[in-house]
Amino acid sequence: MGGGESEKEEEEEDWPAPCVTGARLVDAPVLFFVATHKAFRGELSSLHRAAAEAAVGGAVGRELVVDLRRRLEFLKLVFNYHCSAEDEVIFLALDAQVKNVVPTYSLEHKSIEANFGSIFRHLDRLINNDEDSQMFQELLFSIGTVQTMICQHMHKEEEQVFPLVMKKFDPEQQSQLVWQYICSVPTVLLEEFFPWMTLYLTKDEKLDLIHCINLILPKERLLQEVFVSWIQREESSYKGENIYRKGCELLNLLSDSKLIAPQIHGELGQQLDKVCSVPIKGVYLWHAALRRDFDRILEELYEIRSSDCFSSLSSVVVQIKFIADAIIFYSNSLDKFFHRFLDIAKNSVSSCSPLIDEYQIKCLRSLLYYKCQDLSQLEMLCQELESLVNGLAEKLAFLETEIFPSIIETCTAETQLWLLYTSLSTMPLGMLKCIVSWFSAHLTDNQSNYILNNVKMGCHSISNSFTSLLHEWVRIARSGKISTDKFRQNLIETFNGRTFYLSEQNRTIILSDHKRASSSNGMNLHTFYKTMPPLQTNPVISDNDANFPKLDSRPMDLVFYIHRALVEDLKYLVSLSAKLSENPGLFPEFKNRFDIFHNIYQIHSNSEDEIAFPALESKGALRNISHSYCIDHKLEVKHFTRISTTLNEISELHGRGIEHYRLCLKLHDTCMAMHKVLSDHIYREEVEIFPLFRQCFSIEEEGKILGQMLGRTRAEAIQKMLPWLMTYLTSDEQNAVMSSWLKIARNTKFDEWLGEWWEGMTRHNNNNNISTVEYSPSVASDPLEVVSKYLLKEVGTRGGGAEKEFHFEKVDEPKFGGGAEEKGSKKGKTRCDDVAEIGNNKECRESNNKEHPLNMTQEELEATIRRVSRDSNLDSQKKSHIIQNLLMSRWIITQKMSSQESSPMGNHEGEIPGQSPSYRDPQNLTFGCSHYKRNCKLVAPCCNKLYTCIRCHDELTDHSVDRKAITKMMCMKCMVIQPVGPKCTTQSCNGFSMARYYCKICKLFDDERQIYHCPYCNLCRLGKGLGIEYFHCMKCNACMSKLLFVHVCREKCLEDNCPICHEYIFTSNSPVKALPCGHLMHSSCFQDYTRSHYVCPICSKSLGDMQVYFGMLDALLAEEKMPEEYSGQTQVILCNDCEKRGTASFHWLYHKCPNCGSYNTRLL
Repeated sequence: MGGGESEKEEEEEDWPAPCVTGARLVDAPVLFFVATHKAFRGELSSLHRAAAEAAVGGAVGRELVVDLRRRLEFLKLVFNYHCSAEDEVIFLALDAQVKNVVPTYSLEHKSIEANFGSIFRHLDRLINNDEDSQMFQELLFSIGTVQTMICQHMHKEEEQVFPLVMKKFDPEQQSQLVWQYICSVPTVLLEEFFPWMTLYLTKDEKLDLIHCINLILPKERLLQEVFVSWIQREESSYKGENIYRKGCELLNLLSDSKLIAPQIHGELGQQLDKVCSVPIKGVYLWHAALRRDFDRILEELYEIRSSDCFSSLSSVVVQIKFIADAIIFYSNSLDKFFHRFLDIAKNSVSSCSPLIDEYQIKCLRSLLYYKCQDLSQLEMLCQELESLVNGLAEKLAFLETEIFPSIIETCTAETQLWLLYTSLSTMPLGMLKCIVSWFSAHLTDNQSNYILNNVKMGCHSISNSFTSLLHEWVRIARSGKISTDKFRQNLIETFNGRTFYLSEQNRTIILSDHKRASSSNGMNLHTFYKTMPPLQTNPVISDNDANFPKLDSRPMDLVFYIHRALVEDLKYLVSLSAKLSENPGLFPEFKNRFDIFHNIYQIHSNSEDEIAFPALESKGALRNISHSYCIDHKLEVKHFTRISTTLNEISELHGRGIEHYRLCLKLHDTCMAMHKVLSDHIYREEVEIFPLFRQCFSIEEEGKILGQMLGRTRAEAIQKMLPWLMTYLTSDEQNAVMSSWLKIARNTKFDEWLGEWWEGMTRHNNNNNISTVEYSPSVASDPLEVVSKYLLKEVGTRGGGAEKEFHFEKVDEPKFGGGAEEKGSKKGKTRCDDVAEIGNNKECRESNNKEHPLNMTQEELEATIRRVSRDSNLDSQKKSHIIQNLLMSRWIITQKMSSQESSPMGNHEGEIPGQSPSYRDPQNLTFGCSHYKRNCKLVAPCCNKLYTCIRCHDELTDHSVDRKAITKMMCMKCMVIQPVGPKCTTQSCNGFSMARYYCKICKLFDDERQIYHCPYCNLCRLGKGLGIEYFHCMKCNACMSKLLFVHVCREKCLEDNCPICHEYIFTSNSPVKALPCGHLMHSSCFQDYTRSHYVCPICSKSLGDMQVYFGMLDALLAEEKMPEEYSGQTQVILCNDCEKRGTASFHWLYHKCPNCGSYNTRLL
């Protein structure tokens, strides 16, 4: 952005070094494309820097716009041919060797081409209004976007595509691929392309390129001399306008009278030789060759039809394709050069129809594509070709009688030569050589001498090396070295499967992959001549057949919702960045939104790279399909880094100076580029990647994959992601997202965690129209709540409106608050099971209409139980759960009331026991306890005492405290009791932190260790967190090390007791050992247990690899001698390891499984 060379170097350093760095062209000729990449990067950087300097300095003029347009037209021209060569040469060859690599790169080519269009729309407007500074800024941003897209695309190719080509093809094969590319580019463009490319190469790289070209080109001295002369051309001869001018203007059809610079007949210059006084008459010979070849092709088709032998048909089809290609080029040259020049000379506009119209091309293409497999198709081909030949004969006659005589009358011999040479130079090099050879083979000796003399005369606007090359090709063709029959054979070998024509192999690839961006091999014909359809395009495939994802009720649909939110948030960031230069007050909002977006996108990308893509590639047929997207994720970090750096620079500035304006311009430029790159990346994923999940995975498998992705997402990230995501979704979509998420996490405590953190969950439940009460033991841990909810329903049904009198918090619709303090303060008002409310609130009792469990008599309680049993709205599980809680509720209430009455501080104000600091390190006066380092104590509501931590309370009392009921704490610095929070709220402490880590759900403080809160366990656990060291298995409902990603899943395996010590594992503080069978026990218990046992105490499977032990038993039994009365006897056994039945030789202790060789067996 106007920073000169330093900024250019800075931008280039942003990209990591590709895999092909350091390789030489002579060792890997395909790296010719990488050398081209260097030229593209240099030209794009130069263009962007020039536009940025003008935008910041305000020096925008028409001359600059015209210069930018000229350079950009040349760049687009070269890049289009470069992409076509990759699609139709490199990619097709690589796809035959390595599947699933190239489709995404072809999609990127289409996207880049579309973005070039926006650049030229801005340029057109600027040329008409060169004072529009705002439009010039839009041009700058469009150039920056294309620069970013091309640079990232090229880097990915250097990272993945070209190393694969180097691996799968030897240097000779690579040379053939590059030669196919060179043959596909118009000669006039090659003449300007090589000097332009060498502008950005060092001397050593230029020398390496020359050596590489000599290896790639055929062993033709003149041809190699032509290319070397282009590479070694002096810089002074192609600086400025010359390098971008002639070829680009010809191929973009910008010819005018000044460009052609003909000499009109009235102003004749030097007279030419009599032999070449009328060079245009050589075209009559060309017409005669076309007529003869079409007649011969028709005769061959008639012979095939009469003989019913199709063996020679493929040869004829290739000839038809070649002649049709030649006619298309000839028709375009007539239209763009001969007719145009004649109109300029006569100052009129003529209307001349093309030699072959579009409809004929489509019909012929359809017939040739399927190669006429039967007589009916052959008959149709003959009829179509006859119609084409008859129409062609009439149009050629019109040219010979009307058009060319006018050109001969109007133009000098020199101008006629210029028209002929210009037409030839716009042909691709390979096509030009074939046409010259074919045409020369049809000439007599006198005719060939006439053509050779005209070629030898040359043209002042055409290089001598090119005319010498044409002369040599004509001479070789007429020398007898290439006969007509030999040319036909060479034509079949050269073009059947090359860049111009569609081979059987390429046809199979196209039919099997409708998503291929480039399905035809017609780049030589139609990269610029858009008026004619490519002859060899598959007629079955249409550009309108793009597969856009359609959402249905599948788990992976959640990814599409996230994608939509990402794209919409990118648009919002772009709109904010556009306003920053005029409104600096938006900077905090932009930075906050950018940080959230960056965090969410990084989490999403990591989950795709680590979970989704490997799962897809585990299907053998889809290997390599996601590698380019992983590279995208790695390179996209650069965009976020650039924006973060720019934001830091803006934050350090004060005021609205020129530097602030420049940085805001740079920020908006980068945001627009990132928006386009990321949006295209998401689009390609939805077109190419995620539809495959529907094809390859069942709904259950999709759910497992999505569960693995969500199981790596930290609670803090989900807290940001959910509200952010819901902002961009409709109400129905919000419900679909939450339903899918909750279904995937149904075995976990995720619903409880949502109840603590997210208010939107209540709305989700209401929108789902929950008409029945669902009682889940995992959610409703308080029996009184379950009973109260059912009684509430009963009273509302029988009493009509009495439901409003109850103040019980709903179990399945938890109220979500912004923090633990707020929720804790509301509990005393909303829950009748609070100790003080139960003991003293008479109003609450009266409002319950004597249906409170404490007020029920034994008969009323039994009647209520019978009423529950007869309730048809409840299933058996719910009935059982409610009845159990009814029986327990009276005892629980009595216990809570007696605990409240016995508490010395329960009913009056005063000092709470333990209101003094405790020290983890008394010598250094470090606050805390033996369990945690922290600066506060917690008020235990059950006994109204202060304890440093919950574990201290549980160790010193005969009961456990409900951590969620804790609402107050004491700062050990000021000794003031206050609501639980991360910092002391007293003025004297001035925001004194209670601990480095604070969890408002678990009421956990710690100042030493790394702790994270798992939203699926709804507990705090030791470690760096989900996605870093751990992941949460949705089926096991357990946080596990990432090293245990592949493990035996058992549903809710942690929600069980240790089989040795019988402690509840889920909330245990001791390390847990996962056994190979999927069962769990404490690590310490495992060490003690395995001293005398080697099988699982639950399922009796072996605890590890027992082959060494079993081998020892084999040796032991081999030495034992069985008594004769037991010899030969067998016993039926069941193997605990393989779970198969079998027979084993009699033994009083050891029985070997005949299936797996295990001794872990039992007798049946």
